[in-house]
Amino acid sequence: MEPEADRERFTVAVTTVDAAVVLALAGELDHDTAQPLRDALDSALAPGRRILVDLAGLGFCDSTGLNVLLNTRLDAQQAGAVLELVGLRGPVARMFRITGADGVFPIHADVTEALSAVRDGGA
Repeated sequence: MEPEADRERFTVAVTTVDAAVVLALAGELDHDTAQPLRDALDSALAPGRRILVDLAGLGFCDSTGLNVLLNTRLDAQQAGAVLELVGLRGPVARMFRITGADGVFPIHADVTEALSAVRDGGA
């Protein structure tokens, strides 16, 4: 097993931009690192809230990370919120494409585009 010090550290940075909560993920999202994402998503859920999950800094995502996002998408719908993905790239984008998960989320190239989509009347 790979020593913890050699693994790329996973982080979630939470900010609010134009009334949207932005969760910027970085590092590797897997079974061992998913809890901070779960906690941040749970805290962000609120009726009418728009949650943008920025995956541009994510180097790896396994099925646990995908399931966290899929389950939160359903929770967001029930809460009257919306969960959108931003910055899908590389192996993370490939995993979403292969599983078909890219078809169930609104996806934007970057946070600026996502915020413009609302101002321009789309999402």
